[in-house]
Amino acid sequence: VKRSCPSCGPEPGGEEKKGRGNPISVQLFPPELVEHIISFLPVRDVVALGQTCHYFHEVCDAEGVWRRICRRLSPRLREQSSGIRPWKRAAILNCTPSPEPYSLHTKGLYFQAFGGRRRCLSKSVAPLLAHGYRRFLPTKDHVFILDYSGTLFFLKNALVSSTLGQIQWKRACRYVVLCRGAKDFASDPRCDTVYRKYLYVLATREQPGVVGTTGSRACDCVEVYLQSSGQRVFKMTFHHSMSFKQIVLVGQETQRALLLLTEEGKIYSLVVNETQLDQPRSYTVQLALRKVSRCLPHLRVACMASNQSSTLYITGGNLILRKWVPKAAELRAPDPPDQGGVYFEVHTPGVYRDLFGTLQAFDPLDQQMPLALSLPAKILFCALGYNHLGLVDEFGRIFMQGNNRYGQLGTGDKMDRGEPTQVHYLQRPIALWCGLNHSLVLSQGSDFSKELLGCGCGAGGRLPGWPKGSASFVKLHVKVPLCACSLCSTRECLYMLSSHDIEHHPAYRDLPASRVVGTPEPNPGAGAPQDPGGAARACEEYLSQIHSCPTLQDRMEKMKEIVGWMPLMAAQKDFFWEALDMLQRAAGGVGPGPPTPES
Repeated sequence: VKRSCPSCGPEPGGEEKKGRGNPISVQLFPPELVEHIISFLPVRDVVALGQTCHYFHEVCDAEGVWRRICRRLSPRLREQSSGIRPWKRAAILNCTPSPEPYSLHTKGLYFQAFGGRRRCLSKSVAPLLAHGYRRFLPTKDHVFILDYSGTLFFLKNALVSSTLGQIQWKRACRYVVLCRGAKDFASDPRCDTVYRKYLYVLATREQPGVVGTTGSRACDCVEVYLQSSGQRVFKMTFHHSMSFKQIVLVGQETQRALLLLTEEGKIYSLVVNETQLDQPRSYTVQLALRKVSRCLPHLRVACMASNQSSTLYITGGNLILRKWVPKAAELRAPDPPDQGGVYFEVHTPGVYRDLFGTLQAFDPLDQQMPLALSLPAKILFCALGYNHLGLVDEFGRIFMQGNNRYGQLGTGDKMDRGEPTQVHYLQRPIALWCGLNHSLVLSQGSDFSKELLGCGCGAGGRLPGWPKGSASFVKLHVKVPLCACSLCSTRECLYMLSSHDIEHHPAYRDLPASRVVGTPEPNPGAGAPQDPGGAARACEEYLSQIHSCPTLQDRMEKMKEIVGWMPLMAAQKDFFWEALDMLQRAAGGVGPGPPTPES
């Protein structure tokens, strides 16, 4: 069968070629037959076929094709998911995991252990019932994954038999369904998973009606499970008029505060004693409006982040996509003043001093008073560590703040920052994570390949390839899956979640030329962009830093860091890093012949 248009006529020179017959156009086939044939292709091939021509683009983009693919990949999914393209979204979310761990559109949870002999990326068990992967959380002994249909899966570590007949301990190799109807879940906010004894699940449950009425009502509730066994030990149910969408924890075990975000953007809190949750008793807890919602009632909180002693709120919500108009005639209504703003609660003086560099405004008697951070643009998402934080704005710029003792801010030095400071050499990250004393950034190159960058303390292997750590973001020796979308690091392991949601598009905007520091307006007639001196001054500063290093090995390490700072493509950075490694090995005497004093 030859793909050709019927109106194009016979092929030139066709009369001279005997035995070939007349070409048959695919467009003459019934559309249902073409869709049926295409539905048997892997998802990756369907996407590639749709890029060949206009006809196949329309056929491969039809919802009928994706409905067939979705029912083939996930027979249990009979209802459409939400969104503009429900069947296409559902098919890609439920793409069958490929044996090749780095194939396109492969959902999965990957991890790399820091200790032991094997330093490679491994894959966890894939729950067959999961409707995509939305988020995950590692605990003390196991891993929990929430899918897009509200099913929470319990991935267990277990002893399994290897191919050689040996018994070995394997992570996330078995799974069970913990509960259904889940909206969100949380555990102890500290980076060390040893403290994550309980799992708090925000879910919706049908409750029987009151006496004298018929039917039941859907009410939100918080269920508490033991992470070790998955046993439910506590449950609290709220009034049916209250609907929540996010839960975070803050505080110590004896005074654990649960913060609940409503659909209207209000924050409610209640306090429980974790040490008494496993006792068979019933008691009432008080649900109260948080001070950030009482003092600033006009604010609509979009999301929250927390650690043991602080909470961060981002207001407004996602950016509103507006109709495109030429820049010369671009007229935009002003955004609400509270959209994308950041407010902070800090509950201990030590963390407050690390974050802001002073105790001048800290009030130990009013620790819930929200503090507004001064930022140049709206914030899209954030990451909150123990005593430092990272923010990403609408233009894809990364701002870091807080303690920088180990270089975890990625600014190239170890000076603390009491206000948000931009990391100029990183832009438009996919995910950002802040831990106890190091930070990670998941980025995407121009060729759509993913890479993982890290800075801060490298002890215990938490920065693979950089055991001494780094004061700037450097590329880690980790092969990142193509569809990685989020990450998390514990004391023992690095986790990356691979998923692809076609409705989750990057909301970054282009930074106006007038707001780019040191960058003039581009001149179409010039062969290369002009630099008023910003790049030259940066290179002079780099040379000064290299010159200040006492030994050749230190200069090599500093040069590797500088390569990570420079705005180069991923392939160029890999080339320079590999070349510097070769020179460093040769200078250290690894090559033939003894090293000379001049080397």
